[in-house]
Amino acid sequence: MAFFKTFLRERMYPVMWGVCTVAGCVLVFWLYNMPMEAILYAVLLCVAGGLAVGVVDFIRELRKHRVRMRCVATAQYDRGLLPEEQGMAGQDYAQLLDALWERIDTLEEKSNTEKREARDYYTTWVHQIKTPLSVMQMLVKTEDTETNRAIATELFRTESYVDMALGYIRLGDDSNDLVIRECDLDELVRASIRRFAPQFIARKLTLNYEPNKVKVVTDGKWFSFLLEQLLSNAVKYTYEGGVTIALTEDAKVIVRDTGIGIAPEDVPRIFEKGYTGFNGRLAGNASGERSTGLGLYLCNKIAHKLEVGLSVESEIGKGSTFTIDMHKDAVVVE
Repeated sequence: MAFFKTFLRERMYPVMWGVCTVAGCVLVFWLYNMPMEAILYAVLLCVAGGLAVGVVDFIRELRKHRVRMRCVATAQYDRGLLPEEQGMAGQDYAQLLDALWERIDTLEEKSNTEKREARDYYTTWVHQIKTPLSVMQMLVKTEDTETNRAIATELFRTESYVDMALGYIRLGDDSNDLVIRECDLDELVRASIRRFAPQFIARKLTLNYEPNKVKVVTDGKWFSFLLEQLLSNAVKYTYEGGVTIALTEDAKVIVRDTGIGIAPEDVPRIFEKGYTGFNGRLAGNASGERSTGLGLYLCNKIAHKLEVGLSVESEIGKGSTFTIDMHKDAVVVE
């Protein structure tokens, strides 16, 4: 109906001109005393011819409109797909579209080149910075002193942030680096626990692990990254008590801590990029660690990438429980 109204509005002047012409002819014929039957017959012929031309024109314009709307719906522009315009204005708009689309292609190519160069630079930097970090870690392990243990903790945090940056870069890459294979969840979890063991010791936190022999089909590297982000958060925001990791027979990995918890109003937004929440900011001010709001955001992105479920339950002052559901038909985020 909207198209029909627009069609009539665009052809208002030709229609008015046709009506005036027919009315003028009728007046002239009447003044010359032409038979009324002949006048009415001529009018009917003109009206019938005009309606026929109008219907053909309407169908032609409707087809063009539908083609243009398909291009709009798919957000694609192909000059060969669009109907050829006959009028001067239509041809001018077609040339304008060609020029704008060429400009868009140029800007998009420039943007993609800049993004690719920046991604390559930061990826190279991340890999290079790991070498001096590894050397420093080996140096502080040569002597077991309180100072060296504190330095080792800070180096571990630095390496975690470097890994987070590398994960962020890779998640933003269009390439698919997933290596899907059958993995032993117990082995993956134990490897992550071994990596975080010094942090549990340094913070005097307990670690309870409830193993279960479960095999799943996933990408082991990305799953470990997801689990370690959850462990990093659990260690960061737990000041007493500890962390419990459990594997269930239905392929769920549960990470439960006795930390500060998450405010109810923050729970729906913790997976948003850059969102820290009240307790995250409060804990950051108390410990001197600034919360980036990227850890759980990356967890969310990885869960989507692996097509696994990720949910959270939390209570202020009692801790949080994160559940990774490895079933492929699981809801990704709750």
